[in-house]
Amino acid sequence: MNILSELLEPIPVPRMVRIRQRFDQTKLNDPARELADKLASSASLQEIKSGQKVAVAVGSRGIANLVSMTKTLIDALKNQGAEPFIVPCMGSHGGATADGQIEVLAHLGITEASTGAPILSSMEVVKLGQLDNGLPVYVDQIASKADAIVVLNRVKPHTAFRGPIESGIMKMIAIGLGKQKGAEACHQLGFKYMAENVPAMAKLMLQALPIVFGVAVVENAYDETCRIEVLGAQEIEHKEPELLEEAKRRLPKLLFKQLDVLVIDYIGKNISGDGMDPNVTGRYPTPYAHGGPEVNKMVVLDLTPETKGNANGVGTADFTTQRLVDQANWPVTYANGLTSTVCAPTKIATTLPSDRDAIKAAVKTCNILDYTTCRLARIRDTLHLGEIEISTTLLEEARQHPEIEIISDSYELEFDESGYLTK
Repeated sequence: MNILSELLEPIPVPRMVRIRQRFDQTKLNDPARELADKLASSASLQEIKSGQKVAVAVGSRGIANLVSMTKTLIDALKNQGAEPFIVPCMGSHGGATADGQIEVLAHLGITEASTGAPILSSMEVVKLGQLDNGLPVYVDQIASKADAIVVLNRVKPHTAFRGPIESGIMKMIAIGLGKQKGAEACHQLGFKYMAENVPAMAKLMLQALPIVFGVAVVENAYDETCRIEVLGAQEIEHKEPELLEEAKRRLPKLLFKQLDVLVIDYIGKNISGDGMDPNVTGRYPTPYAHGGPEVNKMVVLDLTPETKGNANGVGTADFTTQRLVDQANWPVTYANGLTSTVCAPTKIATTLPSDRDAIKAAVKTCNILDYTTCRLARIRDTLHLGEIEISTTLLEEARQHPEIEIISDSYELEFDESGYLTK
């Protein structure tokens, strides 16, 4: 028995129960049809002329109904007589390589076969100008040569700063279309100034490029599409703040204000730019954002397949597993930090041999006198919070909450011979 085993062996893992957290379930029954209708009634679509080559900017986020909405958009552009093509719009994601960004889109289901449009990927950029503070503004070289540009993205709270414009169409333009060079430039002065620099860069790009409209999507707490808006280029800056406020109201959350331990099964770039959404965990990579529960110790157990080894966010946790570390592509992960200038999330958290040891380590260090009183919650990831697991020590609080339903008896977490959770 080594020193870690000696320290962790007596630490109890709490008994758990499964609960259902209830949120507003408003959603669109047929998002693709909704988008088709919005496009049909949009004056912006009529600006697209026959024969024009149209760059459709699609990003790396896991957006509900992304494939069907992208295809609907492509079909609408074709009906106008245009020749649409897709450009990966994701800053430095995909290892900051052209092939890597195509691969990211493929993992999200975006291919030429699924959308009916070719994907043209390059990391080459054109400098459009610079802001008054000296920051250069770049755009994807291929998109810059298009006759028209259309942007599709989800609007949601950012994970590292606050402002009227956070994560959405404007950020997609400034950072996504800017590729690695543009993302690097936007992050150069840090997140303290992102609320100013993102819209400033986007406005310069809107003036300099043939961006015709954006498709803005809002999702409910169940990762389902609940609102779609087609915003003309002149509307984006003024209407996006309203969509952001709705997105904030609909954000899924943990219905407990304080936890001793939070266990997260999966992190990944398809879940959040930070691997896990700090708006849910309460753990932010910068001091310029806030909100969420008070969590003493946090554990991340594994990576999603879609993240392709990008372990950005693991450094925000206190503990992780050898399995996660072995799967990580560290050069790709570090590229994320070098581009964003926020390197704490790309560090390796204290690494334990198994899920069981990582969970026990979190219980041991969560600063309570009696380990059997540990307030622990376990979630699959920060996108799926409808059904989660909580320790029996949270049962009384759960019973008193009007939006929580207890849906199981108590049970022990089950581990295999190697100490990894079996379910």
